Amino acid sequence: MNYTEILSLSFWNNTVLEYLIALGSFVLGIIVLKIFKYILLAKVKEIVNHTITEFDDLIIKTVDSVHWPFYLLLSLFFSIRLLNIPNILGQIVYYLLLVAGVYYIVTGLQNIVDYSFRKLAKKRGGDPSMIELFRKASRVLLWGLAIIIFLQNLGYDITALVAGLGIGGLAIAFALQNILADIFASFSIYFDKPFEIGDFIIIGTDMGTVERVGIKSTRIKTLQGEELVVSNKELTSTRVHNYKKMDKRRVVFNLGVTYETDTEKLKKIPQIIKDVIDKIELADLDRVHFNKFGDFSLNYEIVYYLNSSEYNDYMDVQQAINFNIKKQFEKEKIEFAYPTQTVFLNK
Repeated sequence: MNYTEILSLSFWNNTVLEYLIALGSFVLGIIVLKIFKYILLAKVKEIVNHTITEFDDLIIKTVDSVHWPFYLLLSLFFSIRLLNIPNILGQIVYYLLLVAGVYYIVTGLQNIVDYSFRKLAKKRGGDPSMIELFRKASRVLLWGLAIIIFLQNLGYDITALVAGLGIGGLAIAFALQNILADIFASFSIYFDKPFEIGDFIIIGTDMGTVERVGIKSTRIKTLQGEELVVSNKELTSTRVHNYKKMDKRRVVFNLGVTYETDTEKLKKIPQIIKDVIDKIELADLDRVHFNKFGDFSLNYEIVYYLNSSEYNDYMDVQQAINFNIKKQFEKEKIEFAYPTQTVFLNK
């Protein structure tokens, strides 16, 4: 039997030559993929290591994470197409390749999503639990789409499945509408940034420093020291005063002196107050006016700007102003007014 006759021998509907061609195709595919992974990809990796961007490193790392089971299945899939084999064997190899391909694609997309969220967190800050929530939600979404695509390739009619999931999702959303409202409100707080951790805010009659923005609620440390828990839905549906956003704080306060104070001393008061406030580093005086004859005092209105958004700075400056005004009034023998009644008797 010569060489040609050996190549013409048939086993399971394929000649020896056809088996050799399929084997050669399989080996060639492995060689090409090895060249791609260990030579071309390695060269590209060296290049991107010297770039300042991180995204190209992520792409190369994702491609490099594809392991040899996928490459073997890919080479096997194309090589067996050259042979006459039972359909069941071809389908098994196809489905194995599909599973591996979907896995690596979803993993790569997840790496890109995680990278995007990390960059967003670094740029915008925020609660790590919110970032983790977004990551988990994106992972569930990606794997859900992957399963649907896989089932569709298996020949299943996914229309009824998607419709069923939609009806079920509506029922769950209706049952959990309050919780979902808080969750979506947390998304709004995270992206819109009406306040951040560390900001001093006022909500209605409550005020304090934001300590944590969670999935369902926000925790605020009040001035009294207790922790105030407010639902995110409430925070997005009410007015929030954020003092952290202020560059300056406008402060208005009043004081009154007795009616017995003579006019010359009344005229000195604006200059006294101006001298006091001008010595305060964080304060800029706007105006001082004798504005009203009160029931038991002559009233002055003082307006100044505090060059800080911190509440403690405001209290410290106001205290210093009050002390110094009291000290100067004592020097000038100017008396502060307090509620009194004068009774006149006719003889």
